[in-house]
Amino acid sequence: MLRTPFVLLLSAIAALALGGCGQNNSPPPLTDPDTTAAQNVPLNTDPAFGRYEEVTQQVTAKVPPYTVATDLKNLTNYPGPAEASDFDLLPKAKYLLAKNGFVVQPGFEREFFSLYERNRYDYLPNFVTTDSLLHNYHLVFDYLLKKLEQQQLAPALASLNKAMLEAAHEQYETVKGSGWENAARRNLAFFAVAARLIDPEATVPEAASEPVQQELQLIAAQQGIAESPVANLGNGGAEKLREDYSQYTPRGHYESQLLLRRYFQTMLWYGRFSFRLAEADEVRSAALITVALAQKPADWQKIYRTTSFFVGRSDDVGYFQLRPVLEKVYGSELSLSALTSDEGRFNALLSLIKTLAPPQINSIPVFSKDREQASRNFRFMGQRATLDGAIFQRLVEREVPGRLLPKALDIPAAMGSPEALAILTAAGETRYDNYTANLDKLKSYISGLPVATWTQNLSSSWLYALQPLLAIQGNGYPSFMRNPAWQRKDLNTFLASWTELKHDTISYARQGMAGRGDAGSEARDDRGYVEPNPALYSRLAALVGLTESGLDAQELLSAPHKQMLERLSKLVLSLQTIAQKELANTPLTRAEYELIRSYGSQLEHFWLDVNSEQMNGLDQENYLEQNPAALVADGATDPNGSVLQEATGSIYEIFVAVPVDGKLRLAKGGVFSQYEFTRPLGRRLTDSAWRQQVKDGGTPPLAQWLGAYLVIPEKPAATSATGSPVSVPSGAASQPQ
Repeated sequence: MLRTPFVLLLSAIAALALGGCGQNNSPPPLTDPDTTAAQNVPLNTDPAFGRYEEVTQQVTAKVPPYTVATDLKNLTNYPGPAEASDFDLLPKAKYLLAKNGFVVQPGFEREFFSLYERNRYDYLPNFVTTDSLLHNYHLVFDYLLKKLEQQQLAPALASLNKAMLEAAHEQYETVKGSGWENAARRNLAFFAVAARLIDPEATVPEAASEPVQQELQLIAAQQGIAESPVANLGNGGAEKLREDYSQYTPRGHYESQLLLRRYFQTMLWYGRFSFRLAEADEVRSAALITVALAQKPADWQKIYRTTSFFVGRSDDVGYFQLRPVLEKVYGSELSLSALTSDEGRFNALLSLIKTLAPPQINSIPVFSKDREQASRNFRFMGQRATLDGAIFQRLVEREVPGRLLPKALDIPAAMGSPEALAILTAAGETRYDNYTANLDKLKSYISGLPVATWTQNLSSSWLYALQPLLAIQGNGYPSFMRNPAWQRKDLNTFLASWTELKHDTISYARQGMAGRGDAGSEARDDRGYVEPNPALYSRLAALVGLTESGLDAQELLSAPHKQMLERLSKLVLSLQTIAQKELANTPLTRAEYELIRSYGSQLEHFWLDVNSEQMNGLDQENYLEQNPAALVADGATDPNGSVLQEATGSIYEIFVAVPVDGKLRLAKGGVFSQYEFTRPLGRRLTDSAWRQQVKDGGTPPLAQWLGAYLVIPEKPAATSATGSPVSVPSGAASQPQ
């Protein structure tokens, strides 16, 4: 069945192979995923998963317009008492505050909660930001995924490796001397590499020892693109298959623990290794794996099912796609003897396989002229297709000639942000042939996506929760939100939270190539304000609910973790209620003001929940010094030699003129700092290296388009932690400060 690229994109993002979500250990009977209606049922309609339920909201915005005096004298609490030193504003900050009603200036805090707690003890009104709440969800998401990997998925992976290596060895011994021998030897080496990655003491069969050793050396070196010894075993005159070994640098939370580093590399091996469906001998390998897995699929399904809930399904040809094709050719009783005894039926299999769709996101170095054919692969547990990855793929080389790396702003632009597109245009990114045409197609497609498609897994639901940040606020919203500067602040929030999402799912998502006690009595009026974005809070609360109910339904959620998610949901919904009342110009209650006042201690409680087990005797301050909020993730890879890096740094300070009881006051909160830059392919940054760079003041320049609301620090061009120059981030020349 012929499908256009954008129909394929719809299939890749919206459809889920429900066979991978069944609770039974026995493999379910499946039919062709391209023609079965059940394959198009979104994940959240599976009763084994939680449901996504947004809170109905009635938003009436009627905040009277206001302006901030040039001298700031109509702010009732500014400059304030002498001891309120945190209200010290740079001269440029005062100008931007009067102009826009808010301003951001560089800060030094390592986490959001410490900034808000400092406000509490200095009696400064809190401005509760969407940045801080989104960051809090990242902490919980990353923690829960990490615990599942440690306690459930890593043991299942070790068990799966052992079973598949034994099966591959049996197959090899059975078919040795036949035309299937090389394919079986390739599989033996493939599973032996995985076994060694998760357990360095695992025994490697003699028949595969040499290519396995060579492959492991390349993985350990992590230097860049090279020919794969295992993939190219006996491939005759076929084009050599290459792998990007820099991908195997443990990053994200996988850097922190030996078990997680081994798990990361093993999952990456399974997710990236390709059996090309254009090569007959590699099809034999794929068929042998499918027959072996059909006998013992329990651990494979557990891993795939759980990770699909977090990140989404793979769009590669895999077990659930190849098994029904094999059954059409060989019958439902798959066996090794049936597979290897009839060359005529194997030729029929080769013809039928050509009808399977290629993946939508190309993650391996492809140098063939026929890139679509070259990227049609079988993968044992392929990396996952995501909407942001699909956007990137549509806006780079092949589809957009000459554009080798995307920009993070491509994502909000494709999701309909005029401001993101304006910045990209000013930076010259839209000058490439086909960029605008492809972006328009993406915008049209994404604008029509139903909620069920967005909310099929936690990763896409997170992206859906960010969408309200792209809205242009109209009459009735506070004046600080009704200008292009605020749109750029929200764009930065979007990019930074997306960076945290990429960081948390780095092992799975495919790249396009408690309180401190009472602060005392109210010595001053420190009533604060919540950033009024009810739509975001509603979607975030639904995302938290989906996280809780989905994991609970799979019996993967402990009682303390369930309570943590319930507390987070309650906090988000309370902030949504406050935001709606602010927009309606309805007075808040004392309890609601106290919630805003105590916001820092609540964030701190969540931070302790996810970090206390790892503190190993360190006090909170020392642990925070080593583990700040700053992090780094890969955005995309250019096989010519560079990788796009996305990062967050120190928590910056936002000062906002907010109306309370009909008068303006200055409130203070925390927002993300976000960076985009490139690195050499073999030198992907880890969190520890990036955090040291932030600590040393060696961050790359901030994008100049942020200067509409941010006091950009003046400093010489930065160098990386290794002393090499760091490239200018996206949009750096788009607008003068």
